[in-house]
Amino acid sequence: MYKQNKNLVDLITPIVVAMGYELLGIEHLKQGKFSLVRLYIDKEDGINLSDCESVSHQVTGILDVEDPIQGTFNLEVSSPGLDRPIFTLDQFRRHMGEEVRVNLLSKQDDRRKFTGKLKKVGDSYITIESDMGDVTLSEDNIDSARIVPE
Repeated sequence: MYKQNKNLVDLITPIVVAMGYELLGIEHLKQGKFSLVRLYIDKEDGINLSDCESVSHQVTGILDVEDPIQGTFNLEVSSPGLDRPIFTLDQFRRHMGEEVRVNLLSKQDDRRKFTGKLKKVGDSYITIESDMGDVTLSEDNIDSARIVPE
């Protein structure tokens, strides 16, 4: 699920946590010789622009020193927003009962996109109540997932 760059996660997580935030996940989108690194951060009372700026400043420093990304990249630090992305099974557990939109890596039941109420989260799968009834989706086949805002 959201096959994150483990080196980036391991490098950035301690910095973000030490600053008092939760690192929800990292998207590393390669676009030719350029790439985009987008961090999603959160905290109990929400995220504002100065939070994003502070984290961006700290993370930029460590990325400049450690140089884990080849080529030129842009760094974005973002709040998760209302349609927050879900990166881990633990994050799915926090949103039990909410509506989620899930995109799969490979088709299941001739579909790659499912939307429905999150009913169950297991050790390596989720079950949602979709227009097809209950559908169990393997964690390994989930490409991306987001909360559907009400």
